Amino acid sequence: MIIIGIGANLRHPSYGPPRRTCGAALDRLEQHAGVKITMCSPWYQSSPVHRTPDEDLQMQPWYVNAAAALETTLSPETLLRVLQKTEHVFDRIRSVEDAPRTLDLDIIAYNDRTIETPDLVVPHPRLESRAFVVFPLMDIAPNWVHPQTGQRIAVLRENLAPDQSIEPMDPVDGLYGTEWSSLS
Repeated sequence: MIIIGIGANLRHPSYGPPRRTCGAALDRLEQHAGVKITMCSPWYQSSPVHRTPDEDLQMQPWYVNAAAALETTLSPETLLRVLQKTEHVFDRIRSVEDAPRTLDLDIIAYNDRTIETPDLVVPHPRLESRAFVVFPLMDIAPNWVHPQTGQRIAVLRENLAPDQSIEPMDPVDGLYGTEWSSLS
């Protein structure tokens, strides 16, 4: 199963609130030749996560996050380029690590492969410590097993640090459970 993570915490000037923007991005992604979204998890709101304790978490808005399962004919490296191009189209600015963003697309898993190149690490690094990845991943792949550690997703969820705030969002009727419609 090929799984991507999607998230945002900044309003986009054209697409609107983060979840609506994420829906528009998934719509655009599926229009790419060789990419088909087969499933999307429910959406979650989560507090920002930073690697250093001195960063002020209160300075950023909460994120919206989900996971999507894909079928693709693209190699992992090509899929990464497509995701990065999509982020660029949606005005993703890469400044400092963990900065607020209008869109974030990551390859979480590419079947059971382990990939380590200068540009791509799969499974996504630190996924096992991040509730905003583990919760949606468990929703769409409840039997997923981390190919490096052999841990099941349920175990990863049980072992999450309790200091991460994450809440399910109420579902809406738009595309991929977002406020986006392909007619928008």
